[in-house]
Amino acid sequence: MSHAVPSVTFKTRVRNDALGGPNPFEWKDLSSDEIFKGKNVVVFSLPGAFTPTCSTSHLPRYEALYDEFKAQGVDAIVCISVNDAFVMYQWGKSQNAEHVFLLPDGNGEFTRKMGMLVDKHNLGFGQRSWRYSMYVENGEIKRLFSEEGFTDNCPTDPFEVSDADTMLKYLKSR
Repeated sequence: MSHAVPSVTFKTRVRNDALGGPNPFEWKDLSSDEIFKGKNVVVFSLPGAFTPTCSTSHLPRYEALYDEFKAQGVDAIVCISVNDAFVMYQWGKSQNAEHVFLLPDGNGEFTRKMGMLVDKHNLGFGQRSWRYSMYVENGEIKRLFSEEGFTDNCPTDPFEVSDADTMLKYLKSR
């Protein structure tokens, strides 16, 4: 049974060249409805920008398979992390992310309401997202892939089912 994605307001930064200078960005609130309403969206969530698995495998593979996701009727691929907008922007730049939208969940509100917020103080991370992916149609979660072993201070970083290939296989099998 599907259920709705949490209703939250994300604090994002957008480029505004009219501002000029070295930091031509301004704050923009983005609601869950603006991201999900009337769209087919693939979401993947991960513990942190710049972390090893997230940077070498998770994000790059979704980026690489973008055209295949579009061919399955996906309107957007969104990466959510409990990081602030500044960190997500710099991570996107460093990863040359052109197709995946990096969405900061700086306060962890969306992640908490998803039931995916875990304590990672064993790594010095504080509260972060468990690794998962989901397919959302018009704001309704149709399929969720959550990594095994959901727990606070997990000593490992499971990465088996939230990957791009698993999601693409699911979409092709519908």
